[in-house]
Amino acid sequence: MKFEFEEFSTVEEVFLYLISVAPYMKQVLPVSSYRGYIFSIVPLTPLSGDVLMMIYSKGKMDPGMIEFDISTKKYKNVLSVERADKNYFVILTPRSATVADTAIELIESLSKQNPSEAIH
Repeated sequence: MKFEFEEFSTVEEVFLYLISVAPYMKQVLPVSSYRGYIFSIVPLTPLSGDVLMMIYSKGKMDPGMIEFDISTKKYKNVLSVERADKNYFVILTPRSATVADTAIELIESLSKQNPSEAIH
């Protein structure tokens, strides 16, 4: 398994990225908050799954559903999908996630090896 990474400064930028690559009409997308990272891991090679892209920002979010307004770049907690013109994310906080652990360990080892060229 090979990982690629895209780090963003804010969680709003992560949401914008995920909306732009999501399949058309996919209104609810999963995002994980785990080990100090807010992220989604998507396959770059859907058939084989050999290459995965971790889109992330550093931080933490509580579990629940988020409504994101792309025009204002703002989000809020909601209890259900309320509007067709908004995008929704389900924030998950896994107790363990082996694929995420592998990706996070790689990010952190790359940062330690080359602090001046760390993934930012």
